[in-house]
Amino acid sequence: MSEDAPRLALLTPYGIDDAQAEKTIDALRAACAAGDVAAVILRLAPSDERYLVSLVKRLAPPVQEHGAAVVVCIPGFQGDPVGVAARGGADGVHVDKADETELRDLRGRLRDGRILGCGGFLESKHAAMAAGETQADYLMFGGLYPDGVAPDRELVRERAAWWAEIFETPCIAVAVEAVEVEALAKTGAEFVGLEGSLWFDAPDDVAAAMEALTAAGAAR
Repeated sequence: MSEDAPRLALLTPYGIDDAQAEKTIDALRAACAAGDVAAVILRLAPSDERYLVSLVKRLAPPVQEHGAAVVVCIPGFQGDPVGVAARGGADGVHVDKADETELRDLRGRLRDGRILGCGGFLESKHAAMAAGETQADYLMFGGLYPDGVAPDRELVRERAAWWAEIFETPCIAVAVEAVEVEALAKTGAEFVGLEGSLWFDAPDDVAAAMEALTAAGAAR
């Protein structure tokens, strides 16, 4: 794989809970074995912290045994995501549409090299720049909204290209459909994210995405 090619980040479907744990574990193992996966963002259903810690302990090892990072995202959660990540053995926390104060607080409490990622910046370049100043480890552009609505693909591509050209903080550009992968890989983004529809039930699609990333890296 070309050194210039972006790496993959996998996003699970929203609302992963104990009922889907075994299926998720199988899907994670197959997908991480099929390509150069740098990270997986686990989108968990909100619950109590003890339950979530136990769930992360089950889901993280199949990812980490392939050398990929596990980042916990819990939309609507009123508890402490840092505690869930740390006690569950995850590598970090992802939040969407967090303000600068929240991001700085999370950054200060994520110790031992744990990752802070944030998304939800399609509407405002100013918010993206403010987030970058909090020492977040990456910004994410795109990805399905919690209600299942897909963002405008051209806006995702434009935002990722703008960020990658100007800023040093890495970014993830998320593909909702397979046809978006190659164009996003050419933006200069360090990572291309794959929505669950592109890998959760079809690990062979990860290999196809890898081919597109390699071709795009060669063209950079």
